[in-house]
Amino acid sequence: MDMIGSIADYSMMMSQNQLMTNVSTEILSKTLDTFEGQASEVVKMMESSVQPYLGQNINTYV
Repeated sequence: MDMIGSIADYSMMMSQNQLMTNVSTEILSKTLDTFEGQASEVVKMMESSVQPYLGQNINTYV
């Protein structure tokens, strides 16, 4: 009975490890999606803030 118990315990442990791996992978995937969305928004914000004509002329008064 001890060997059967050990096999059952090992089976449960493997199942729990697989579940934890699946959950961690899904959380990582969601986090990556969030970061990609944020990075995309930062790129859009930086592109909209570019003003290539700024700084080409100097106004002077005499």
